[in-house]
Amino acid sequence: MAGNGVRGRGGRRPTLEEVAARAGVGRGTVSRVINGSPRVSDATRAAVEAAVAELGYVPNTAARALAANRTDAIALVVPEPETRFFAEPYFSDMLRGVGAELADTEMQLLLIFAGSDRERQRLAQYLAAHRVDGVLLVSVHADDPLPDLLAQLEIPAVISGPRSAAEPLTSVDSDNYGGARSAVEHLLGRGRRRIAHITGRLDVYGAQRRVSGYRDALRDAGQEVDELLIEAGDFTEEGGCRAMTALLERRPGLDAVFAGSDVTAAGARQVLREAGRRIPDDVALVGYDDSAIARHMDPPLTSVRQPIEEMGRAMIDLLLTEIADRRPAASQGPDRRQAVLATELVVRASS
Repeated sequence: MAGNGVRGRGGRRPTLEEVAARAGVGRGTVSRVINGSPRVSDATRAAVEAAVAELGYVPNTAARALAANRTDAIALVVPEPETRFFAEPYFSDMLRGVGAELADTEMQLLLIFAGSDRERQRLAQYLAAHRVDGVLLVSVHADDPLPDLLAQLEIPAVISGPRSAAEPLTSVDSDNYGGARSAVEHLLGRGRRRIAHITGRLDVYGAQRRVSGYRDALRDAGQEVDELLIEAGDFTEEGGCRAMTALLERRPGLDAVFAGSDVTAAGARQVLREAGRRIPDDVALVGYDDSAIARHMDPPLTSVRQPIEEMGRAMIDLLLTEIADRRPAASQGPDRRQAVLATELVVRASS
């Protein structure tokens, strides 16, 4: 049996709580240091490591996991078809950030698709068996039952983008409203006055916030909002094609398009070219995400950069805290943690 170092009171092993008290930090912070999370300041890490050394605390991963009913596994759940996951850069960037943040910990990452009713039922059974310590939910729609399921099962969870302004779960999002405003303000600054918007899926709260940013930017510039210049999309290239076709039929004189994603902008560009519209001479085009697609389009696409990898890292950091604090989704309520990361407009030749 390995040595236990200095014993705590009564000769027992020192606890995680005693380490936290000695270091002057929370239990979750000690857990993150022990699990190797990089999202801890150097000063805090040094304080925790000093307390560990002074008390002789020795983490026993297997025993700790067994005693706490832990699995040392996290599920990244994507309630979308696999085809969309592999087609859209958003998901791969998110996965990259999540993987990077977990790399130095002992946690395993499971990727689970739940795009069909059958997959959701199978996932519900899997989660009910408590085979993971926590769940990351990515691309959740307003009517998705998965967050409520996690609350019922009392599984710690972090959601990528809240379902509404009253989201009870801990969430990480980018500033969708501000990102949309910056895109429209840029187009207005370039002299564009008939600016169309191809939205994302409107059952996604982030897409709703972008519509609000679009509307407010126009109003604040003294422009009327023409509802016929707004067309619902679904973040896909095909949706961009359909929406752009409808917009040109209704408002052939439009001179700019703000698309809900870079993939959507690629579909819009195809229709504009087929209609003989030059980009940006006749129609300026702006996307969203600043993915590799934006850089490689012809002309290169102006796009709103979401810090997607950073969002993935932040989700893991918050989830590890939820797990360490033993805070199930159902108990978050008004104490929920919400992080909103800044966006940035990257201007290229398309506008």
